[in-house]
Amino acid sequence: MKLFSYQSAKENKNAFKSMTSLTVEEFDELCAVFQECWEEHTKEREKDPSKGGCPPILKTAEDRLFFILFYFKTYPLQDVLAYSFEMSQSEANKLIHMLSLVLKMALQRTGSMPPRLSDKVLEKLEKEEAQDYAMDGTEREIVRPSDKDVQQFFYSGKGKCHAIKNNIISGIFDRQIKWLSGTHEGKKHDKKICDEEQPRLPEGSTCYDDTGFLGYEIKGVNICQPKKKPRDGELTQEEKQENRLISSVRVVIEHVISGVKRCRIVKDIFRNTKAEFDDMVIEITCALHNFRSYNRRQAY
Repeated sequence: MKLFSYQSAKENKNAFKSMTSLTVEEFDELCAVFQECWEEHTKEREKDPSKGGCPPILKTAEDRLFFILFYFKTYPLQDVLAYSFEMSQSEANKLIHMLSLVLKMALQRTGSMPPRLSDKVLEKLEKEEAQDYAMDGTEREIVRPSDKDVQQFFYSGKGKCHAIKNNIISGIFDRQIKWLSGTHEGKKHDKKICDEEQPRLPEGSTCYDDTGFLGYEIKGVNICQPKKKPRDGELTQEEKQENRLISSVRVVIEHVISGVKRCRIVKDIFRNTKAEFDDMVIEITCALHNFRSYNRRQAY
């Protein structure tokens, strides 16, 4: 008997939320889209008898979605995941990558996936209600690579930590992630990432950031950031007060990043080594945050 399944977990709503990051109602809404994407993803295999095989271990859409959300939210070792769902470790590994792709497709279809390209960001934001924005970087520690050159590339420069990094822009009012940068090595400066990727925002809007973006500008956008204390000097009381006001607005982006990191796959040391999976993971967790925050805002 499986230790975990959708049918058993949904009986305890608090535990279900802890295992998936979604309420049962949010899960059911996403599952309808997830099932459509699963059918599309497997359509070619069903048409071609040569691509057949053993019957699926997870027989329902609910159990498939529960499996991948459980993995993202709790991030167990694959052996533990396999034992919990009564399968082998190799089967669990295969399902992780297959279902991650289907989950990404489903979140794209719900409109929750944050744009990556600057033109797409601007195109989407110009259709939305005007608001201010906040920008920050988020870092994820990874397992130290065995290759010395790769170690040096991913070394973050602090505490013998090897890391990867993304920049995020969110709305101040709706707390939705509006832009997600590519995944870069942890030592790359926040400003340099933005210099390379050039995110765009509607003209006349205001974007709050921190001193990690010192000197960065977006054309037509008012950049608001705290003033850095001068070397061998002190800030005036007025400057300190202004910094506190900026921080009180900018704290929204910290709450958004905290929402993304409800999924422990982007909070714990990242162990997966498949190429580009690290980028897919942050993309999916940002989309899950958008999906949750939109649904909960609509509920009030």
